[in-house]
Amino acid sequence: MKKIETVIKPFKLDEVKDALNDLGISGMTISEVKGFGRQRGHREIYRGAEYQTDFIPKVKIDLVVDEEMADQVVATICEAANTGKVGDGKIFVLPMDGAVRIRTGEAGKDAI
Repeated sequence: MKKIETVIKPFKLDEVKDALNDLGISGMTISEVKGFGRQRGHREIYRGAEYQTDFIPKVKIDLVVDEEMADQVVATICEAANTGKVGDGKIFVLPMDGAVRIRTGEAGKDAI
C-alpha cells in the first residue's frame, strides 16, 4: 500500500475528486491548509493598503491506495490539478505499512 499526500489549489479540488472517483478511489481525507513553496506568498491590496501574504490557502488530500494503483493515481492527480502556473502543488508518495478498519477489524487491502 502507498499513502499519497497531495497539496493543490483549492479551486481544483472538485476536478481532482471527480477524476479520482472515475478511477474507483472511494475514500480520501481533505484538509484546508496554508503554506508556500517557491512562490513565497504574494502581495494583496485591501482597501487601498498593500500587504504581504506569506501563506497561501491550499487543500491537502490524503489517500491510501494499492501499490499497483499508485502511479496511475499520481498521474491522474497531476492531470486534473495542473494549471501550468506557479503554485499548482506537490504530490508525496509514502510507503504504508498497514491499515485497519475500526468498525470491522479488517486489515491491509481489505481496510482500504
